[in-house]
Amino acid sequence: MIHAGISEAPVDRPLDALVVGAGVSGLYQLHRLRQLGLDAKGVEAASDIGGTWYWNCYPGARVDSDAPIYQYSVEGLWEGWQFSKRFLSGEEILKYLHYADETFGVSRHIRFNTRVLGARFNDTGNLWEVTTDNSPTITTRLLVMCIGFASKPHQPYFKGLETFRGEWYHTARWPKSGVELEGKRVGVIGTGASGVQVIQEAGKVAKELVVFQRTPNLTFPMRQSTQAEASRSIYPDIFRQRTTTFSGFHMDSIPKPSIEGAAARQAVFDELWGKGGLEFWLGSYDDTLINDTANDYAYAYWRDKVRQRIHKEELLEKLAPTVKMHPFGTKRPALEQHFYEVLNQENVTLVDLNDNPIDEITFTGARTKDGTEYALDLLVMATGFDSATGGYNDIEIKGTNGARFCDKWASGVKSYLGMLAHGFPNMFIEYGPHSPTAFANGPTGIELQVDWIADCIEYMMKNSLVRIEANEKAEQDWTRRVHEVGAKGLWNQAKSWYRGANVPGKVVEDMFWAGGFPSYAKACKEVADNGYEGIIFVKGR
Repeated sequence: MIHAGISEAPVDRPLDALVVGAGVSGLYQLHRLRQLGLDAKGVEAASDIGGTWYWNCYPGARVDSDAPIYQYSVEGLWEGWQFSKRFLSGEEILKYLHYADETFGVSRHIRFNTRVLGARFNDTGNLWEVTTDNSPTITTRLLVMCIGFASKPHQPYFKGLETFRGEWYHTARWPKSGVELEGKRVGVIGTGASGVQVIQEAGKVAKELVVFQRTPNLTFPMRQSTQAEASRSIYPDIFRQRTTTFSGFHMDSIPKPSIEGAAARQAVFDELWGKGGLEFWLGSYDDTLINDTANDYAYAYWRDKVRQRIHKEELLEKLAPTVKMHPFGTKRPALEQHFYEVLNQENVTLVDLNDNPIDEITFTGARTKDGTEYALDLLVMATGFDSATGGYNDIEIKGTNGARFCDKWASGVKSYLGMLAHGFPNMFIEYGPHSPTAFANGPTGIELQVDWIADCIEYMMKNSLVRIEANEKAEQDWTRRVHEVGAKGLWNQAKSWYRGANVPGKVVEDMFWAGGFPSYAKACKEVADNGYEGIIFVKGR
């Protein structure tokens, strides 16, 4: 059974729990498990804590959640820390996580520079045997996967890339030592969030900048500002509020249709646009993502606002098309500070990959289908991630009877609450698919899942339970609910990473819970309140 009250395990006894990953979720999960008195340890592929904020250290990396809600709500923790900006840089987030670790005290229980290669469940002992690239096999009773939804960069194939004599990097594997942009001819492939951020920074200093764009990003003005010290007084209210809103943010959608009248709608849109951040997306009318007409209203407003800042006539249809290319808000928007001003610069060229795709990467740059070659010193791959499932496919996880986890999800994700999977006992999944992950503020969803998992494990401890597994029917029912909820929106009209459409050959499906944070929280609570309905437990002898 799971052991309580033991800080260090004898060498001949398995760990109580192993947490894989030391990002925002992994740190808090390890903290909660050790609070229970478990012998819980962690492993992390990087050389330090931070998770996505360790790896994504490219120029301009910044979160799109307002600072007060992008932190742990742990009592006593937020009082001692003050953020400097409304929207935090990756560097400041790392400093905050180190500050949090001073309270949690968990980094000393993490083995860094250690990548998990595989995990095999031993039915006889109800144990996981975990293999890594830098340690002996680790045996643990519980395996908690905190690798997040964006742990595997997506690197499309480009003919000739290996021959390029300049430097090239994926934004998610940026050198910690940094990369010099000043005075260089820089090419950026992709205009997602990371692409927008790098383009803004490169535009300040690059000799020439070539932006290779497939789909224009429906960006919003960031409205960056300095965080006032007095704002900390409202943190407790913000923490409570963020658990009640659809997206887990501090704002919520307007519970009435957008067809209330043109004048009233214009006033609402003006107010939201002026606030900046994700307000225009997450604080707008609640029919925007489910009704085509309402969606058209939002897109038209966005288009007209953005066109006011585009001074090159030839870029109007490339950056803010007259007719929307997909429903507004169904692909992840980015926050920008001077994105369009950069694209207006004479030293910046925009290449539309729909009309003119990259044919080959040459020794000295990139050649497009029309034969034009763009000379480059540095090539930046801002091509996103194989989200939600990609990181799991890179680990050889074997459950009961040797079943492979990658095979289980090969035809689509199957899970119970996004945290358990039938056939893979004693394994918890966190901040991955089938939960609000991609549609909610990170810490809001992370805290819910971490606390739910910790409470479930405490329930196992109190009842001498040695094995937990999702019931197959419960898993099927939850998977069906995820798809039913997703079908109610306009999501399937966009080719996005939300649905796996950015990775060739990947199953296109509703990968995340689109029903809002409160409904997900309610479902998790009901499962626990009903004696963990849908879960199979085995009692120890």
